Amino acid sequence: MTERIRVGIVGYGNLGRGVETSIGLNPDLELVGVFSRRDPVTVQTAAASTQVFAIAALADFTDKIDVLILCGGSKSDLPEQTPELAARFTVVDSFDTHAKVPEHFAAVDAAAASAGTVAVISTGWDPGLFSLNRLFGEAILPQGNTYTFWGRGLSQGHSDALRRIPGVAGAVQYTLPSESAIERVRAGENPALTTREQHDRECFVVLEDGADADAIREAIVTMPDYFEPYDTTVHFITAEELARDHAGMPHGGFVIRSGETSEGVNQTIEYRLALDSNPEFTSSVLVAYARAAARLAATGATGAFTPFDIAPGLLSPKTPAQLRAELL
Repeated sequence: MTERIRVGIVGYGNLGRGVETSIGLNPDLELVGVFSRRDPVTVQTAAASTQVFAIAALADFTDKIDVLILCGGSKSDLPEQTPELAARFTVVDSFDTHAKVPEHFAAVDAAAASAGTVAVISTGWDPGLFSLNRLFGEAILPQGNTYTFWGRGLSQGHSDALRRIPGVAGAVQYTLPSESAIERVRAGENPALTTREQHDRECFVVLEDGADADAIREAIVTMPDYFEPYDTTVHFITAEELARDHAGMPHGGFVIRSGETSEGVNQTIEYRLALDSNPEFTSSVLVAYARAAARLAATGATGAFTPFDIAPGLLSPKTPAQLRAELL
């Protein structure tokens, strides 16, 4: 590994663009280039100086990159890309299908252990930072309950479900944590909360000409899995309002652990994120874990790791001596 950590980006959507920007804020990192399945000449990067290569060109970069940051999707990209690329490079991904993390870890660990590389999976904020805070809460307050609230945030999957309804020209959906539920948790009640009690959903919908607003509202609030289990509010707006007011990608949420350390002695741990841009923040977490992955690889470590396995000091560009003096 050179003095500066050499980083490659695989995939260039919102996440890849955020990683490019974040690398520019970290002087100890050097961006080698973006590797895309698209024709490189069609990829417009945030910085004019960023080089773009076809993904097949990675074969020529095995000794020129210390860590690859994988910015594909969890549904179909990362299950294939992470093990495949871990067989040649140290990699970091943001695989976020919670139920399939053990399966993904096993596949990636086999590839990385065999190749002698490091692969850090499921970084980001959930899974990732929220996962760590759930762990801290359970370890510190073994008698208690953990609550995770998401939002206020734009849900891409639920927004897509809205847009697939006939008669909908455009739409976004926001997940809203229930303020009353949060206050009950903060008060130490340790409530058993239903899905409906934890989150609300708010929809902003642009109708196609001639569409029946009442029928579409009914189709939304009765949609199984997506909206029926929740209290859902539907607002009909113009295309201009959608473009003007809902182009951003905010998100965030809370992890709260509430428990007792002795009878009648209540303790609460709370961690909160409030994000103007979900992809830019996730990208920033990926970049910090890329630093850790490169450092682990430099020590001779091999195999797959999750955020649970990474010492916090490895995320920081500061030396251990600086961390002890400045942050401890």
